[in-house]
Amino acid sequence: MTEAVQASLAELGQWLPWPHARYDRMDATRFVRDSMRSWREQRAYDFAIRGHDDPNRHLGNVSIWFTSRQFRVGEIGYWVRSDVTGQGVATEATAAMLSLGFGSLDMHRITLRIAVGNVSSERVAEKLGFTHEGVLRQVIKVGNQWVDHSIFSLLASEYRR
Repeated sequence: MTEAVQASLAELGQWLPWPHARYDRMDATRFVRDSMRSWREQRAYDFAIRGHDDPNRHLGNVSIWFTSRQFRVGEIGYWVRSDVTGQGVATEATAAMLSLGFGSLDMHRITLRIAVGNVSSERVAEKLGFTHEGVLRQVIKVGNQWVDHSIFSLLASEYRR
C-alpha cells in the first residue's frame, strides 16, 4: 500500500486530503488498524484492491460505510494507483461495493462524493448509472485549498433495474 500511494502521490494529492510526501509504512499501518476497528464496530468496510494477474500488487482501496443507518444510506470511496487508471479497476471495485451495499448491507441509497475536476472518478459514477445531484461547495481541504465535491447517488431500485 505504501508503494502504491507513493507511486501515485502527484495525482492522489490533487483530490484527497490524506496523501502526503512522507507517506510511509506507519501511515499505512495506522489505516489498516483503523479499518480493522471499523469492521469490528460495523462502521465501515475497507477493502484492498488487488490485480487478477498479480494478487500481491496493491492497486488501491475501496470502502463502503453507512452515512445513515436509520435511512439506509451509504457512501463509497475509492482510489487507484495512477498507473492503472483508465483500465476499469475503480469501476469494477465500486461495482463490487454496490453489490455489497444493496445486497448484504440492505442500503436504500448509495452516494459518491467526487472532487470537482476529477474526470476519471466522474466517469466511474456515470458508467455505473449514478445520478449527478449537485455540488457541495468547499467541503474538504486538500493542502491549502478548499475543494468542491460533486455528489452522485444511486438508489436500490435503480441498481436492480
